[in-house]
Amino acid sequence: MRFSAALAVLIGLSLAASGCDRRSGETAQGSGANAAAPDEVTPDEVTADEVPSAASGGTEAVFKHVVDRSHKGEAMPDKPFTTLEGKAATLKEIAGGKPLLVNLWATWCAPCIAELPALDKLAAAGTRRGVAVVAVSQDMEPGGVPAFWTARKLSTLKTWLDPENALGFHYGTGTLPTTILYDAQGREVARVIGALEWDGADGQALVAEISG
Repeated sequence: MRFSAALAVLIGLSLAASGCDRRSGETAQGSGANAAAPDEVTPDEVTADEVPSAASGGTEAVFKHVVDRSHKGEAMPDKPFTTLEGKAATLKEIAGGKPLLVNLWATWCAPCIAELPALDKLAAAGTRRGVAVVAVSQDMEPGGVPAFWTARKLSTLKTWLDPENALGFHYGTGTLPTTILYDAQGREVARVIGALEWDGADGQALVAEISG
């Protein structure tokens, strides 16, 4: 019990330091009507590898995360969202029977923006490894997302729009970024809550689990 309590406090501190609370984003966007529920991870659900990770240097407060495996084996949702041009899409259509990494992000979330370059590199490498990488904006006012995305000058990674937060509600996450990894059968392997350096050892190990 002491271990569970201590771990819960540790996870809470990690998320507070590294992730963006959706409620803060709602305030920034002027609306709270489409808020997602808080994280559903409890002390009894966390697994041994759910420990904080920090990058060296000045990014310690940004690149921290926990890995949640309590949803392992759950099927990929068939929730609709759209391309930047407004065309309907689903994760299953994008995956096309390949392993898939889904990143939920927002323009107002600093940790989300910080990990975009590493996700871009991962997307480029994924084309060779047979892993699809997608970023789905959770901005409830998505009008500025296209220009914001263009300004990032990302070579491979693409973003989709989910202004109704259909995916955020499905995953029950109140923290951004949140990234979900699926195997080729569309079953969840793990999810990462908080920002991760995907080109680092921890990120590469997680990707190897679905690309292996």
